[in-house]
Amino acid sequence: MKTIKIMPCLDMKNGRVVKGVHFVDIKDAGDPVENAAFYEKEGADELAMLDIAATLENRKTRLDWVKEVSSVITIPLTVGGGIGSLEDIELTLKAGASKVSMNSAAVENPELIREAAEKFGSKTITVAIDARRNKKMPSGFELVVSGGTKPVGKDAIQWAKQCQELGAGVVLPTSMDGDGTLAGYDLEFTRAVADVVTVPVVASGGAGTLEHFYEGATKGGADVLLAASVFHFRTFSIRQVKEYLKGKGLAVIL
Repeated sequence: MKTIKIMPCLDMKNGRVVKGVHFVDIKDAGDPVENAAFYEKEGADELAMLDIAATLENRKTRLDWVKEVSSVITIPLTVGGGIGSLEDIELTLKAGASKVSMNSAAVENPELIREAAEKFGSKTITVAIDARRNKKMPSGFELVVSGGTKPVGKDAIQWAKQCQELGAGVVLPTSMDGDGTLAGYDLEFTRAVADVVTVPVVASGGAGTLEHFYEGATKGGADVLLAASVFHFRTFSIRQVKEYLKGKGLAVIL
């Protein structure tokens, strides 16, 4: 039985953790360093930090944020936002990230995934896949980039498969339809991705109840369950989520 991991996500803007709904209506959710230290103490298995405005503002990830957060934790840290070259990846890893997450840059230049996996190892390369429902696509899901603002005209499930073939070690699918809504992960989308790849899948976007976490792992087929709002606003503790999953028969690290 696979062990399910819990991954809080720090969405960063102007040096603060923020949280929105459908990637807009942003609210402040605290200090990133305090949050990171708190989540590790609470039992998070991994942590994600996404510089949500980097691509839209046409700049790189703020490496000082990476250094500050990585200095207070020992669990793996995945950093994303504004990573568009091998040099960006190298600098981000040197600043203390264990993994990097690419999205728009990988869509624009798929060879970057292959080059990055060859240079830094597959396990360090996560590809974030944002999608929305579109009946014109073979799978019903269309890839979107630039923080969910630009549709690409490409099938998101075919792209997930291609990412693995190019060397991505983790895929992180997020449904724009579910982000921040607390209505549950988009199980159909997560499962469709999990069915075409063998690398770990991170369920993301919309966790609002304990049941949602369980569904993400079972119906969605995810290996890692990412959440933001429920942890930032202290709806649940990480331990509560893990004990619930354990009680439902899933393997977790308590």
